[in-house]
Amino acid sequence: MFIIGITGGTGSGKTTVINKINKLFNQSNIGLLSSDSYYKDNSNLNFSERDKLNYDTPDAIDFDLLNNHIKLLKNDQDIDVPHYCFNTHLRLSTSTLFKSKKILIIEGILILSNRTLRDQIDYNVFLNCSRDTRFKRRLERDISERGRSYEDVIKLFENRLDKMHQTHVEPMKKECDLVLDTENNTKIDLLIDIIKKNIK
Repeated sequence: MFIIGITGGTGSGKTTVINKINKLFNQSNIGLLSSDSYYKDNSNLNFSERDKLNYDTPDAIDFDLLNNHIKLLKNDQDIDVPHYCFNTHLRLSTSTLFKSKKILIIEGILILSNRTLRDQIDYNVFLNCSRDTRFKRRLERDISERGRSYEDVIKLFENRLDKMHQTHVEPMKKECDLVLDTENNTKIDLLIDIIKKNIK
């Protein structure tokens, strides 16, 4: 199994790049894991307490479970990927069966902040674009998909996301094998070549 990590700040275009890859390749060869599925189970806290947690720090991710799942996949074993609800900040009781593939793509803003996970990844890609562009994309997504207000997203960026990006995300660019400009029309030819090479 060849593992590709795709990272970058919130709104940097990870979903767009993943969608392009999915259109180009047979899904029997490529599997996708999102670190969003691996937020810690905080069901011991009430909603008000969960709502105040910082979900943009490495401590928010259950890296023990994620790393264990990747080890199982490397040994050709199936895993059950947990489902996570962003509206309630809860890990659900349901999961999705996930089978080992030739190529595993792991995406998430914090995946390279964990050394154990970083060491398991064979090829790292950083998606790079301006803060203003990332803000606009996050604003659109959070309003349409997560029911947040314009004011909430502004506060989130100013009070948390900007600092977390500079602390945990931007420094990981130097750990990456490929940096893609995702400001406008993202060209992923080099990434496609890497995938083709490792599928054969």
